[in-house]
Amino acid sequence: MDNAFNWVQTLSSIFVFVVGAGLLLVAVLFVIDVTQTKHTVRRNFPVIGRFRYVFEHMGEFFRQYFFAQDREEMPFNRAQRSWVYRAAKGVDSTVAFGSTLNLAPAGTPIFVNCPYPTLESDTAPTKPLLIGPYAKKPYEAKSIVNVSAMSYGALSKPAVLALSHGSRMAGNWLNTGEGGLSPWHLEGGCDVVFQVGTAKYGVRNADGNLSDDKLREIGDIEQVRMIELKLSQGAKPGKGGILPGEKVTKEIADIRGIPVGEASISPNRHPDINSGSDLLDTIGHLRDVTGKPVGFKAVIGAYGWLDELFAEVNRRGIESAPDFITVDSGDGGTGAAPMSLIDNVGLPIKESLPLVVDMLCKHGLRDRVRVIASGKLINPSEAAAALCMGADFINTARGFMFALGCIQALQCNKNTCPTGITTHNKRLQRGLVPENKAKRVQRYSETMRKEIGTIAHSCGVAEPRGLKRFHCRLVQDDGRSVPLDELYPQIKATA
Repeated sequence: MDNAFNWVQTLSSIFVFVVGAGLLLVAVLFVIDVTQTKHTVRRNFPVIGRFRYVFEHMGEFFRQYFFAQDREEMPFNRAQRSWVYRAAKGVDSTVAFGSTLNLAPAGTPIFVNCPYPTLESDTAPTKPLLIGPYAKKPYEAKSIVNVSAMSYGALSKPAVLALSHGSRMAGNWLNTGEGGLSPWHLEGGCDVVFQVGTAKYGVRNADGNLSDDKLREIGDIEQVRMIELKLSQGAKPGKGGILPGEKVTKEIADIRGIPVGEASISPNRHPDINSGSDLLDTIGHLRDVTGKPVGFKAVIGAYGWLDELFAEVNRRGIESAPDFITVDSGDGGTGAAPMSLIDNVGLPIKESLPLVVDMLCKHGLRDRVRVIASGKLINPSEAAAALCMGADFINTARGFMFALGCIQALQCNKNTCPTGITTHNKRLQRGLVPENKAKRVQRYSETMRKEIGTIAHSCGVAEPRGLKRFHCRLVQDDGRSVPLDELYPQIKATA
């Protein structure tokens, strides 16, 4: 009895202490909220007003898992993400009963199936495509689907390792992003595209200018197959890369050549490139020093500069042309960018891609310059539509992030990614096991290629690059669909 009584007394004391501490905390918060002048809600509704911020934060997750329908979310809805998850895991990616996709919204692609689809026995593998015939070391690219630019720093070490190993197994390339070349990009043994951003991380000298010595070092690495000069990206046209200071570790700082813990903010453009002539000079210099094919990446807004650029190519000679152009969509992704740029600047891929292809055709350069499409192309249908518009290759970043396990927590600009993909918090990285995720990267890449092929076969062509504009229609505002070749008639080269 005495022991029981003692236990009751102890529990009662703990309860009184907890309640007292709680009341004291409430009193302190009450005083803080009433006296502060920064937050109106907290000043008018002390303590209780703090729950607003909790509910606002949790709303993102409740909408995603409980309230939003399968096709409602942005930037990617549950149906799109679920397909990637199934493809990456190697489970059945078929669906039953009927489509949940609303075909009425303007811009929806509808593929024109053939009455006599290509038989399995008549299908053809997608052949490797040569890039950079005038470079010392041209690149024969095997995969039609590849990993788009994502920097080490924006991504964690386990994420980069998984992408590197998975890309080797799938036979696709991995773009380093503008953060420089890390050992983890190379460790998996995959083909690598080295991106030169506006800050020239990884190939710059102490003054921040381009270093030919470092360029030669990059060119001497066999795994580095191409060089991509980044002019702009879809999520932030006119703005350089942003890596928050809390994500700039010593290793990342050493790779980039910047101070530890300070935000890494790239210039909004290359200061030394002011014209099409300057751009071609830089491309030629990068190609001469590294010996590798060189192209550029840009989101398209204004496009008169492309006419001037291609005219200058023809004036100089076809060997001066960029070896490839990566066309990024105005709704592309990023780890961090101003909302104003993410939402309203830059043309979407449905408009910009055919525009670029047509300009190349007009100047007689379409066979010389390879076209890579990038920006929200995470599912086979979006990728196949881009091929119909004239793309040679498809790049996707967020598709491969979903393959790694991304849950669209929208915390890429912080160091708190719950899946370990975009954080340098060791505890959170622990959940991302590169050996396991590399297999998912491989399966996603292979399944994308397979199902893009399935769409091509239903349209009556033997392989994906056989898709043409007349194979795809886009829904218009009135609900009717119009063939792509009517919306964007193929332009022939001028004499």
